[in-house]
Amino acid sequence: MSRYIALLAGLALWAGIGGCTIKYSASGARIDPAAKTVLVRYFDNRAPQNNPQLSQNITEKLRQKILAQTRLAQTNDQTADYEFRGTITGYSVSNSAVTNIDKPASARLTITVNVTFITRVGDKKGGFTNQSFSRSADFNAQRTITESESALIAEIVPNLVDDIFNRAFANW
Repeated sequence: MSRYIALLAGLALWAGIGGCTIKYSASGARIDPAAKTVLVRYFDNRAPQNNPQLSQNITEKLRQKILAQTRLAQTNDQTADYEFRGTITGYSVSNSAVTNIDKPASARLTITVNVTFITRVGDKKGGFTNQSFSRSADFNAQRTITESESALIAEIVPNLVDDIFNRAFANW
């Protein structure tokens, strides 16, 4: 009998705590209940070397992730509840492993993005500024970057977008 009373007391306490102002989605995103809109600005590509389609790719993938995993609506309104601004600052190829005769065995493409996330709703208005996100993928050094680039970008961009999304909405 005392077990049932303790269980009921625990449920009552849990129900009382459930009135908090932050809501969680199935993706683990924390979205303020007052937030309705998001503006994802086009990510500028200012990397010394770059892929001309990378800006569009990152911008669209971030928009798609937010629309798919939150209840926020994309807007072009400058006063959106949440806003993302980004700049691609790095796009570089380097050797990641060498053979015993000093020839590269594998190479690595690294993409770096600086992001500003602005929050205009809730108790903790603000967000984060100039957070740098970087992801890499390795490829066979016997191939050129041109031969490997599309597959590498397809691997790197979703990981970058996940990092940006998680930092903004899952607060890691």
